[in-house]
Amino acid sequence: MYKKVFPALILSILFSALFFLVSCGEKNDPLIDKANEEWIQGHNHSALELLNEVLKEHPSGPKAEEALFRMGEIHHFSLDNSTRALNYFQEVRQMNRQGPFSYDAQKYIAEIAEFGLKDYDQAIIEYQNLINFYKKEQSDGDHQYRIASIYYKKQNYEQALVELQILLENYPKSPWAEETKFKIIEILYALNRCPEAREQYRHFNLEYSNSRFKSEMDFVVASCLEEEGHLQDAYNRFKALEGQYSFPSILKMKLVGIEKRIEKKR
Repeated sequence: MYKKVFPALILSILFSALFFLVSCGEKNDPLIDKANEEWIQGHNHSALELLNEVLKEHPSGPKAEEALFRMGEIHHFSLDNSTRALNYFQEVRQMNRQGPFSYDAQKYIAEIAEFGLKDYDQAIIEYQNLINFYKKEQSDGDHQYRIASIYYKKQNYEQALVELQILLENYPKSPWAEETKFKIIEILYALNRCPEAREQYRHFNLEYSNSRFKSEMDFVVASCLEEEGHLQDAYNRFKALEGQYSFPSILKMKLVGIEKRIEKKR
């Protein structure tokens, strides 16, 4: 999740990089430079006044795009007004989809929809727009993962599974690949498809023998065995997780529950 406040040093580095990019095409406006300095110093409203002056002098073009983008960032990060920020970012995108600020504006739009407004359906559309219109392969895997995560949050596990499989098919080298394969196992369990979950688990162990998700996956497989009535096998797997699983109280509850079921059968 994004953070609402940037330290001054990070802002300074961000601005320096963007100034360099802009200078490659056109000399930056002194008012924009001044506005950026005001923002770094925490003078948000002074910065906005300067950026409005830029818009009066340049109602369209690269300087207008940057001014609108900065106004969106100020409202988003410093004034905690994501709704107002959204309007500015949308204007940047509409002004020039191929412009230097369009991609980042679109990314902010998607993040605001998901995390700020919690409008998950709109967030899915906006992340898909990032994939469709900007074609940044390294980042597209990130956006595809966000889409899958939103469907998971909506408890639409079938569609989340589809989106995760799309990620593996289209972006097999994504940094999200390992976590995606783990999530697929989790979802298969949630959908009561334990045989498939165990099969995916076998493949995963061969590919990621030292995975950070190992204990979570072992817990899922043990849960499958428990639900299928293989109580002793499930108990043994849960027992082996002691000292490793992230939620020991849940593990203890599982062990006690299975012990009672086994005792009852006797």
